[in-house]
Amino acid sequence: MIEIKQITGRAIPVVGNDIDTDRIIPARFLRCVTFDGLGEHAFEDDRKQLTAQGKTHAFDEARFKGASVLIVNSNFGCGSSREHAPQAIAKWGIKAIVGVSYSEIFFGNCVAMGLPCLRVAVADGEAIQAAVSKDPSLQVSVDVDKLEVRAGSQVWKAQMGDGHRKQFLTGQWDATAELVAGVEQVKATAKKLPYLSAFA
Repeated sequence: MIEIKQITGRAIPVVGNDIDTDRIIPARFLRCVTFDGLGEHAFEDDRKQLTAQGKTHAFDEARFKGASVLIVNSNFGCGSSREHAPQAIAKWGIKAIVGVSYSEIFFGNCVAMGLPCLRVAVADGEAIQAAVSKDPSLQVSVDVDKLEVRAGSQVWKAQMGDGHRKQFLTGQWDATAELVAGVEQVKATAKKLPYLSAFA
């Protein structure tokens, strides 16, 4: 099991409240058999719309290429429950998200795939976005253990529920790895079940 205590890397800001899962990954991409290749389509319609207006989405800006920390605002990932949304973000290269708040289902999907989402105050989220916009080379540390977000000399307090935090710190976010690690216990329990032992 993989413990996730801290993620450090350059960051990318996506500004706006109530960014839903259809904006993160449009519905036409849900027909994929695997999640491979979804990263290139993250925020695709938003990106095209801004390009048509002569503007550039953060995911198209060369200065943010290779970023591994996503900085967002309130109610990020609202809308449908598609797990393709956090998968698309992760396939693009994001390893942690810092935001004001998240849709509960989106947050749960992120936990299930090992993508920590820390919450910060509104003003702090905006301050972090401003800092990385000003200096895209800034290294941002998302500390799940200390519940902090750090960039240069600045430190912002963050939040995450105790249960989910423990899952990341102990590696228990990975349900498959937990099952594999306990396979002998599963076999031992199965042998004691009368409706299984009858067919042994």
